Amino acid sequence: MIITIGGPAGSGTSTTTKLLSEKNGIPYISAGDVFRQMAAEMDMDILEFSKFAEGNIEIDQEIDQRQARIASESEDLIVEGRLSAHFVDADLKVWCNAPLDVRAERISQRENKPVDVAREEIITREESEAQRYLEIHQIDINNMDVYDIVINTHAFKADSVAEIIVKVTEVIRCQQ
Repeated sequence: MIITIGGPAGSGTSTTTKLLSEKNGIPYISAGDVFRQMAAEMDMDILEFSKFAEGNIEIDQEIDQRQARIASESEDLIVEGRLSAHFVDADLKVWCNAPLDVRAERISQRENKPVDVAREEIITREESEAQRYLEIHQIDINNMDVYDIVINTHAFKADSVAEIIVKVTEVIRCQQ
């Protein structure tokens, strides 16, 4: 089964992906990891690299193509990334979300920075990404039509979010 999991920064996509991978024994790949790796290779932080990527469509295309290729060669895979659902032929497409303040608090704790700094970085990053996605792929990141389910990750504990997805995959398997 191929599953995509997307969502904005701090929404819990990485945690959900890892838990789901453990529960189902399915490997995963992450667009965020690829993006961070590319930023490190260029000796830039995420915000610098995000701005740099605005003028370099090859970066987005490389991430998208790499994920789509790996997924097409896999029988079971979880593909985590904001645009993965748009490029990967998946059996289940999931979007995770949470309120901005919750996401800022999560990132603040994870990256050991003040909440107000995390909030401003989220806003800056999301504006940059939304512009890039629209210009490069003609994708409105706020349009949820491509997703099979949308989960408010603030309403559930991480284990519960993964369990919801497991239950949905069970239903899909029964219908196949």
